[in-house]
Amino acid sequence: QVQLVESGGGSVQAGGSLRLSCGVSGLTYSPYQMAWFRQVLGKEREGGACIASNGWNTYADSVKGRFTISKDNAKNTLYLQMNSLKPEDTAMYYCAARGGMDWRPLSRQVYNYWGQGTQVTVSS
Repeated sequence: QVQLVESGGGSVQAGGSLRLSCGVSGLTYSPYQMAWFRQVLGKEREGGACIASNGWNTYADSVKGRFTISKDNAKNTLYLQMNSLKPEDTAMYYCAARGGMDWRPLSRQVYNYWGQGTQVTVSS
């Protein structure tokens, strides 16, 4: 059973930084993809960044150049370093995982496993 547990959310002023972590257990697929999504109440959950088991990664335009996705295989942890945060980055952030590769890495429909989310609030 795959389990994902996010942490690291909080409140920060615009221009600040946060690092989100996602503890991963039970993900034995090879290859696999993992991603960070975010959702504002009443809106669609949108993909922000994806990383594959071989290290390939991609970003949504809205976070490109400000956010960095990474993973530490030894610690079974996925990270999202968020810099130059803006008020519009305020959302619940979720990590997600799937076995195998999909050509739609930022589409929520292709992910089977989800964490419970961690809230990020950016004030102006």
